Amino acid sequence: PLTEEETPVMYEKISKYIRENLQLLMDRLDGTYCFWLHNDLVYYLAANISGNKLVSLGTCFGKFTKTHKFWLHITALDFLVPYAKYKLFLYGNHVLKSGLGQIIENTSQYQGVVVYSMSDIPLGFGVAANSTQECRKVHPKATVVFHEADIGEQCVGHEETLTSNEVIAKTYGLALFPV
Repeated sequence: PLTEEETPVMYEKISKYIRENLQLLMDRLDGTYCFWLHNDLVYYLAANISGNKLVSLGTCFGKFTKTHKFWLHITALDFLVPYAKYKLFLYGNHVLKSGLGQIIENTSQYQGVVVYSMSDIPLGFGVAANSTQECRKVHPKATVVFHEADIGEQCVGHEETLTSNEVIAKTYGLALFPV
């Protein structure tokens, strides 16, 4: 499990995106979930799994850096989306004012936001560079979201985020065979 120092750091990062809905992420209708640390990577998994029945470890939510900061991985996106309080919709691929299609009212500056396409598909997450009111006034080439993670990283940076089966195989010295 996470240590007493790591838990608040990670919870602070996640609550930027889902605020008080963090408790809903932990106590879901289908069971209680927890975060588990393995080799500086944090995994989200069911809390009631015993070690002797462990087949898979869960979903990688992020990692701790050497300076003890927590970085969210894009694999956490599907779990953050249902609880996101602040959303931003894009017309295209750029996170500039000219590519902004819609922003939820009352989004404050430096607020964590989940980024969607105009067809309501979650694309990633970032930090709002401006509040909702400021976004209406800024230059079309101004940045409105600072990038944190997007779905393209699953293809490019996949060697850093191991699947849970790869983690288990490395831990116990097992070999994985392609199916």
